[in-house]
Amino acid sequence: MGDDAVPDGFVPAGFTPGFLDHGGPYFLKERDGAPRLVALRIGTHHLNYGDAAHGGVVATFADVALSHAVFDAERPRLKPSTITLQVNYLAAAMLGDWLEARVRLDRLGGRTAYTSGEIARGEEVIATMTGVFAIRRERKG
Repeated sequence: MGDDAVPDGFVPAGFTPGFLDHGGPYFLKERDGAPRLVALRIGTHHLNYGDAAHGGVVATFADVALSHAVFDAERPRLKPSTITLQVNYLAAAMLGDWLEARVRLDRLGGRTAYTSGEIARGEEVIATMTGVFAIRRERKG
C-alpha cells in the first residue's frame, strides 16, 4: 500500500458543501453493530509550523467523527449540533498518517446525545475525545 493509499473498505465520505471540504477529505467504513469508522489522511494542508497536524485539524476530526455517529444512529433523521467537545492530545499526527476515529455512542436521549472515543494511528491512540450534542429529529414522511 502506497503512502496515499486508502485502506480496504473505506470510501470517500462526501461531506459537502462547506467547511468540511477544507478539513478533509474524510473517509467512512461500515462496521457491524457499531458506528461507522471515520478516517483522515494527514496532508500538507493539515500541517502547522512544526510539521505536525495542527491541533485544530485533530479537534475538527474529533467533532466530525463524534457527530457522525449521532447522525448515523437514526440516519438521516437526526441533525446533531455540538454542545461540548473535549479533545485530549496524546501524540502528534504527522504528514501521511492515516487516522481512524473509533467512536462510541454512549447515550442517545430525546434531545441530547453523549459520545466518546479515540483517534488512532494504527494501534497507537493519539487523542481521546468526548462530545455532547443537541439533536433535532426530522419527522418521518
